[in-house]
This record gives sequence, C-alpha cells and structure tokens, in this order.
Amino acid sequence: MLPIFIFTALPSGVTILWYLPGAGLVRAAVSAVVSASFVPFRQMSPRCRPERRDAWKSSSPRRQRPGEPGSAGDWQRLDARILQTVNTYTVRIGSRGSPLALWQANHVAGLLRNLGHNVEIDVIRTVGDRMQEPGFVAAEAYKDGTPWDAKGIFIKEIEDALLAGRIDLAVHSLKDLPTTLQDRFTLAAIPQRVDARDALVCEKYWGLHMLPSEASIATTSPRRQAMLLALRPDLRFVEMRGNIDTRLRKWSEGQADALVLASAGLDRLGRTEHVHYRFPVDELTPAPGQGALGLETRSSAHPLDSEDPNRDRFIHAAVRALNDPDAEFATAAERVVLNALGGGCQLPLGAYCHRLEEVWRLHSMVVARDGEEMAHVVKEAPLGVSAVELGEAAAEALIAAGARQMLQQAF
Repeated sequence: MLPIFIFTALPSGVTILWYLPGAGLVRAAVSAVVSASFVPFRQMSPRCRPERRDAWKSSSPRRQRPGEPGSAGDWQRLDARILQTVNTYTVRIGSRGSPLALWQANHVAGLLRNLGHNVEIDVIRTVGDRMQEPGFVAAEAYKDGTPWDAKGIFIKEIEDALLAGRIDLAVHSLKDLPTTLQDRFTLAAIPQRVDARDALVCEKYWGLHMLPSEASIATTSPRRQAMLLALRPDLRFVEMRGNIDTRLRKWSEGQADALVLASAGLDRLGRTEHVHYRFPVDELTPAPGQGALGLETRSSAHPLDSEDPNRDRFIHAAVRALNDPDAEFATAAERVVLNALGGGCQLPLGAYCHRLEEVWRLHSMVVARDGEEMAHVVKEAPLGVSAVELGEAAAEALIAAGARQMLQQAF
C-alpha cells in the first residue's frame, strides 16, 4: 500500500500534513482532520479556547444536538466523502493515436481526474489506423484468425488490450462500436453528447444548393453518399482517407470541392473555420451514436483474473459516474434501430434520438445507394418508454416502408 499524504488547512491559517504509511490509519487520521478543522477558532466557545483549556477539561462534557456542527454524524459524512477520493488505483485508458482519439481520451481523463482519480493513457495502433496509410493491403483475417468483418476495425486491438489487462478503459467514438459487445465487455458510460450533425466544409460555397453542377464531395461513408444523392443527384464523390487534419489539407489542395465530416470531431479539434452549414437531421440523419463517446470496460461478470478482485468493480464505478442518462437513452434507441436492420457502419442508415421536454423523438432514415428511394420515419414516445421499445418501433416502421429491400440493393 502506497503512503498517503493529507493536507488540512485550518480556519486559523495553520496547515497540517498527515502522513499515513498504511491504509489502516486513514479513518483515524481523517476523523482527526475533520474534528480539528470543523469549528473555526473565532467561533469556539470561550471554555474551549486555550486560555480556558484546564477549566474545560475539568467540566462535564455537553451533549451535542443532532445536526450541530462537529457532531458525530457530520464527522462520519465528511469522513465518507473524503475516503471516497482516497485510492491507489490508476485508471489506464487505451486510445488510438489520431489527434481526435487523443483529444477524446484526454477529455475523459480530465473528467476522471476531476473526480479524484489517477489516470494514464496508452496509445494503441489499430487496423483502422493502418488503413489510412497509402498502399495498405488488407489481410484476409487478423493474426488470431478473427475474420475482418467480425470486429470493428478501430477497436479490435484496443479490446485485446482490455481483455489482457493492459488497460482498464477504452474510449471510443460510439458510432465505431458494434451494436453488440462480447460478454466480457460492457458499455460502462455514455458521457454528455455533443453536436451529432454532419457538417459541410467548403469556403467558396456556403450551402449544398450553392455547389456547381456535378461538384465533387469527399466522403467515403455510404450513408452520407446516399443521403447527399437524394438531395443532389448530380454530385460526384471522391475517396479521401486520413484523419481530420489530413482530409482538410487534401481538400484545401483542391482534391474536392467540398468535404462532409461529423461536426463533433471538427468542434473538438477546433477546426470549424470553414464550416458554414450543418445538415438538419431530416436531410442527413446522423449515424447511430454520432457525437457521443462510448466508455468500454471489462464486465463485472467477467473480472480480470488478478490478485485484486476489487479493481474491476472500482474501475466500473469510477467510469459510471461520467454517464449522462439522456445520452445513454438516445444512443441506445439509435443502436436498436441499427441492430434490427443488420448492424454495421457500412449501411446507408441514420438514426438520431433527442429529448424534447417530456417526449423522446427518434428520426430514422434508410436511403437506396443511388439516392432514388428513401424511407424516413419519425417516432415519438413519452418519458418512461424504454429505449428498446422506441428503437424497435422505429425499425418496424422503416421495414414497413421498404427499408430492408433498399439495404439489400445497396450490396
């Protein structure tokens, strides 16, 4: 057990350093700190001041009233709050090495540090990262034999590190996570969501309708391509790979007239100087989970086999404290829609759920690959309905409108 230092500043201006060589002394020391600093010197009863100390010792103690400052109940509550922040665990975060992924990992690390946790970040290179490089040739399977289509290309190596115990927490863009996780993992928290819309990056033309005929747009997303064609059938698409900075550089070099990217990434990296239009969700419905982070840990039902069985429970509880209930509900409903229609990020499917006062509203859209056909459904449900119910209702409405046939034509 590492030594623990506690600094206590008394109201009188005196600072006390408590050195605790072992955890067994924590409670006694914290209680001593609380009792020593609870009542300011100037507010002490005259008989408690130093000049009356001898007289106070000889007098009979007065019974404290419930709720009175310095009572046992107050000490216990403060003691418990302080002890909650005293731990020797370090939360190890696994992250990809792109600027956006590192921003997200550092953002989560900051939130955890604000709650009193120690945090480290381990950068992990994934297949998805290598795919951004020129000349990349995909193998038929991962080294362990797992087929390429059985795992998200941006998460396989990170989940391997999580399973092996090299990291405790994986920070993902939620839209990159498969709709179903292995039993050994769990989605511990969805922090507060940011702007989920897609953004048009273009300085010369400030809207999609202003682009010239047969303009070129850089995007490799089947969803974005299909929905853009439904709005502008004359558009041409340019394949452009790389992280956000790389794509912005290629666009600025003239490799495309415009670029469509997620608003969330541009906002987080502060690269919105060329964004003059953000698509409404009924024009380009965002990918399920877009704009949200998914914090993945080991499942408490399958803890890490180590000498400390409490570690995984502690990690999960620490991460769970970052959860935003509205973001969790909304993204869960969206992912139900995606899962019901086949799952996967290559589908021309969008789903976006948000709360309007006492009502949930879920937009969902499927578009044929050529943009000629579309199924667009908006479902509303009162608070209290489960995310699964709302998502399934939207999926059923899409299927009734011909969404499954459109998706089959897309491949």
